[in-house]
Amino acid sequence: MTKHRQVICMKWGTRYPASYVNHLYEMARGRINGPLRFVCLTDDPRGLDPRVECHDCPEIDIPPPHSLRGWRKLNLFAPSERLFGLTGDWLYLDLDVVVTGPLDDFFTYRPDESFVVMQNWTQPGKGIGNTSVFRFRVGAHTYLLTDCVADFEGVWRAHRNEQTYISRKIRSIAFWPDAWCLLFKVQCVPPWPVRFWRPPVLPETARVVAFPGSPDPHEAAEGRWPCRNPVKRIYKHIRPAGWIYEAWAAGTHEERTSA
Repeated sequence: MTKHRQVICMKWGTRYPASYVNHLYEMARGRINGPLRFVCLTDDPRGLDPRVECHDCPEIDIPPPHSLRGWRKLNLFAPSERLFGLTGDWLYLDLDVVVTGPLDDFFTYRPDESFVVMQNWTQPGKGIGNTSVFRFRVGAHTYLLTDCVADFEGVWRAHRNEQTYISRKIRSIAFWPDAWCLLFKVQCVPPWPVRFWRPPVLPETARVVAFPGSPDPHEAAEGRWPCRNPVKRIYKHIRPAGWIYEAWAAGTHEERTSA
């Protein structure tokens, strides 16, 4: 029996519509060979593709607004019985990533590692991961969740976001090859002022492009970089990145032809 590739995402709140989960599912399906188990932890399953396996998005017992931010991802480190019986290794993808290359290697790269993560390109070489893309083994690092909840005030003083906390606290960490996972604003957007006439590029080696903060993928595809600060608008300018739509469309095409 062929082993399923296991991919998981989380959707809570209203920032991202159901279409973002569906695009992610389609891109993953189109870039993975063999059977796929795709799970979404969500507080609102309406509009999600019926092939997406949905479970309630667990809440985290820390003060708001932190409980509604990236810290909620720490629920992925809960033991299996608190994570809907999920077991084994899972590839986590943020909703605001665009899959542009094959994903099979993400499941076989350094198979003995229980946590593999994307390099944080805003702090390169400092041993900090970007939790837009990571593989984790269910139940291997439950202390990340329990220790955070037990002393969130202390955790918050030492680590102002969940990815720094995870990177500093976890007992074993590995990173994907640098060429695989990129940040849109770091490796794709041309420098100023070239970005005024040259569109964002997609490096040939990229397999996943992450879009933390602003713009979101649909905004970048349209050539919009929302910004309220009039001074920052001078350099927060991009031309349309049509390859984002192409990645979404390619995922849909692959899903239809392989179904």
